[in-house]
Amino acid sequence: MECDFLIVGSGIAGLSFALRVASLGSVVIITKKNEVDTATNLAQGGIAAVLSPADTLEDHIQDTIKSGAGLCHEGVVRLVVENGPSRVHDLIAIGVDFVKNSRDSSGLDLGQEGGHSARRVAHAHDFTGREIERALVARVKEQGNIRVLENHRAIDLLMVNYGERFPGKQRCAGAYVLNENLQVETYTARITTLCTGGAGKVYLYTSNPDIATGDGMAMAFRAGAVIANMEFIQFHPTCLYHPKAKNFLISEAVRGEGGILVDKDGRPFMEKYDDRRDLATRDTVARAIDTEMKVNGADCVFLDIRHRGASFIKKRFPTIYTRCFSFGIDITKELIPVVPAAHYSCGGVETDTWGKTSIDGLLALGETACTGLHGGNRLASNSLLEAVVFAERAASYCADHWQEFSRQVAPEIEPWRAGEAKVLNEEILIHHNWDLIRRIMWNYVGIVRNIKRLQLAQKQIEGVYQEIEQHYRDYFVSPNMIELRNIALISMIIIQSALQRKESRGLHFLTDYPKSRPECAHDTRLSKKGWRRAGHRVVLMEQAHAVVAHNVVQEFIGEGE
Repeated sequence: MECDFLIVGSGIAGLSFALRVASLGSVVIITKKNEVDTATNLAQGGIAAVLSPADTLEDHIQDTIKSGAGLCHEGVVRLVVENGPSRVHDLIAIGVDFVKNSRDSSGLDLGQEGGHSARRVAHAHDFTGREIERALVARVKEQGNIRVLENHRAIDLLMVNYGERFPGKQRCAGAYVLNENLQVETYTARITTLCTGGAGKVYLYTSNPDIATGDGMAMAFRAGAVIANMEFIQFHPTCLYHPKAKNFLISEAVRGEGGILVDKDGRPFMEKYDDRRDLATRDTVARAIDTEMKVNGADCVFLDIRHRGASFIKKRFPTIYTRCFSFGIDITKELIPVVPAAHYSCGGVETDTWGKTSIDGLLALGETACTGLHGGNRLASNSLLEAVVFAERAASYCADHWQEFSRQVAPEIEPWRAGEAKVLNEEILIHHNWDLIRRIMWNYVGIVRNIKRLQLAQKQIEGVYQEIEQHYRDYFVSPNMIELRNIALISMIIIQSALQRKESRGLHFLTDYPKSRPECAHDTRLSKKGWRRAGHRVVLMEQAHAVVAHNVVQEFIGEGE
C-alpha cells in the first residue's frame, strides 16, 4: 500500500492535517475503531482562544505559563496562542457550530474554566468535541484524495536506511498495519504522522476512550524517537462516580459556571487548598480531591451546581444532565458524585514547532506529541487549540518542502513475516496482564507518588513486560496484543520519567521531594539510545515478527537532561 501521507489516528489533529495536505498528494488515514471513536469526540469543554476584546493574548499566554509550572516553552506558548483565533475561525468556516451570543462582541458564547483569567472558551454546549469531529468528518468525506480505513491499527513504524550518502541514518517510510481481517500489511508513505491520542488506558480509571493505549508514543519510542515529560499525567478532577458510568467526564466548565466541590456533608473544601478555590488548575483540584477522599475515607466527593437553576443547567449542559439522569442522578436537584481519573498526557513524542519528531519523515500531532506548550500541567481547553495550530504548522512545513519529499522513491519493503508464530487461543493471558498493569499504575503511579511505590511498580511491570514480549514473539499478532504491548512500554516510560524527576512540580507530586527545585526546571527526555547515566536498565525486544534476521535486543538507559 503506497500513499504520500499516512496518518495514524482520526481525531481533530489527524483530520485537520489531512484536510490541509490533501491538495499535495494522496492521504490514507488509519483508525483503530470507527472514525468518531476518539478523545476529540469526548471533549466537552471547548477550545480556548482570545476571541473577545475583553481578553488579551498576553493574558492567555501568562495563564498557560502559570499552569505549566515553569516548564512551558514560552516561544511555543506564544506561537499557539497568537495563532489560536485564526484556527478557531477556520473551524467555523468548515461548519463547526459553536454556541452564539449576540451580546458578546465576539459573537460567541465564551465560557471560563479553571486556570483562565477570562472567558475565552468557544464551545458547543457540553459536546464541543463531538461537534468538531462531526464537521471535520463531513469535510473529509467530501475529499476524493483522502481514504479513511476503519478497524485498522498500526503495529510498528517502517524504518529504512538512507543509504551510502548517510551511512547508519534512518528515516520513517510508513508502518506495518493490522487490517480488519487481522492480516498484516505494509503501508509506505513519504510522510507518516502520528495522531493516536494519549495513554489514559494505562490507568485503571480514566476519562479516555478505550483506544487511548499510547500506540503512537510506543511505536515512536521503539523506532528511536525522543519521548519527553511522560511523568506529567493529568488527572481530570471530576469524572462521574458510578459503577455503570465507565469513563464519563463532568466538564471543568461546570465549575467555570459556578459549580462548587463539597464533601459528603455538603461543605465546600477548595478554599483550604487554593485562593482560586474551585477555579484552580486541574493539578491542584485533583490533589485536593485525592486528599479529601483519603482523609475522610470517602469513595468520592461531590459537585454542586443546583444553585444555577434547572433551566440553565439543562441548556448549558444537556449531555451531562441527560447522562447523569440515565444513572438516576438529577443534577438540578442532587449533588454529582465525582472522582479524579487519568485524563491527558502532557508528555509525548518530542516535536519542534512544525510537528517534526527526531526521526526524519515522522510527524506527531495532538496529544501524541510533546510540543512544549503544556509544560508540567495543561491549561484547560488548550488541547484542541494545540491540535489545530500544529496541524496547520505541519501542513505548511510539508507544502514548503513538498518538492523534496515528492522526489523520494518508495523503498522496497519485504512483507511481514510471522516465523514460527502460533495462534493464541487463551485471551486470559492478555486480559490478566492488562488488568495487572492498570492496577499497578493506579495504585503506585497516580496523583500522589513516592519513590518506594515507583520502584515497586517498576519492578513488577518489568516482569510483566518481558512476559508480554515473549507472547508477542510466540503468537500471531492481534489487536489486544498490540495494545497490551504498548501500554506495558508506556507504563515503564512513565515510571522511569517519574523516578528521574526528584521534585514535585505540576502534575508530578512526589512526597519524598514535596517542593519544586530550580535545578529540575527542565524537560525529562528519554530515548532508546543516547542516554548514558548509570542506573535503571530496561531490555526492549522489538520487531519480533518484522523483517529482521533475528530479534533485536537493545538496552534502554533512561536519563533526564
